[in-house]
Amino acid sequence: MSENYSKYQSLWKLQITPLNRRRLENFKKNRRGYWSLWIFLILFVLSLFAELIANDKPYLIMFKGEFFFPALVEYPETVFGGDFPTEADYKDIFVQELIEKDGWLAWPLVRFSFDTIDKELTKPAPSPPDARHWLGTDDQARDVLARLIYGFRLSVLFGLILTILSSVVGIIAGAIQGYYGGLRDLLFQRFIEIWAGMPQLYILIIMSSILVPGFWVLLIILLLFSWLALVGVVRAEFLRARNLDFVRAARALGVADGTIIYRHVLPNAMVATITMLPFILTGGVTALTSLDFLGLGLPPGSPSLGELLNQGKNNLQAPWLGLSGFFVLALMLSLLIFIGEGVRDAFDPRKTFE
Repeated sequence: MSENYSKYQSLWKLQITPLNRRRLENFKKNRRGYWSLWIFLILFVLSLFAELIANDKPYLIMFKGEFFFPALVEYPETVFGGDFPTEADYKDIFVQELIEKDGWLAWPLVRFSFDTIDKELTKPAPSPPDARHWLGTDDQARDVLARLIYGFRLSVLFGLILTILSSVVGIIAGAIQGYYGGLRDLLFQRFIEIWAGMPQLYILIIMSSILVPGFWVLLIILLLFSWLALVGVVRAEFLRARNLDFVRAARALGVADGTIIYRHVLPNAMVATITMLPFILTGGVTALTSLDFLGLGLPPGSPSLGELLNQGKNNLQAPWLGLSGFFVLALMLSLLIFIGEGVRDAFDPRKTFE
């Protein structure tokens, strides 16, 4: 067993070059960025299981010796001995008694989903925090904590997808400009200058008001401008590397341009690109929150941090709404900024070759 472990460990060490190992060590030395990465990963992984943390359905039921997973699968009431063929209402005392006769229910930590309307409030919505709703409810009697958990997951996933797509488009555009140069670079650069000079916020507001709001619609709209952040960096790296000896030698040997770009030049450009990714992710999350705050983002009812902030603005008598959204958003953005600073310092040549 120990021999296999040492074998895998040695193979892992061989896969990491000394330069990347030094960068990893530099990132670990940045304690703020290193711990921010761990905290962010823990929060994000937990949010991926939001249905098991905050839900108005049990995450596990044992009934007559069989296990059921209502949080993931819909079961009709007749499965548990009820009368209706529709999905069971697990909040109904009658359904709970039917199940508890021959089994048990395991409830999530928060017994509300992001769209659950609590009809048993003792105070008018938005109600203040209490033992039933730890962070209170919004103006539609929905649990704030549940909406924060789902909203955090939605914002991060939106930002990650936007970052990946923006990186692909930006790297391809910058690579074509920098590698070929000449007229292609000139025309593309003029187009980017005109496109970057457009009033982005107004265009986003106009398109969001014309098109039906949705996750993918907003993603495409924001992608129209977010890819510009990487073009200049990648273009500069390709312009610098296109006349280096190893690139000229590869051309002389007849190597295809695509192979040269992908295998020889792109790895050098990725160093500067990686340092930009956390900041692009931050910009994507901020843009989504801004559009939701203005009412031009996700469809009504979606778990949105921007919509929660808008409720806090409209309900100043309920400060827990604005404060909850603000602290979650501030924590998320701070962690991403600290991670970005750590990655930037780790890839800094002045620190890498010390």
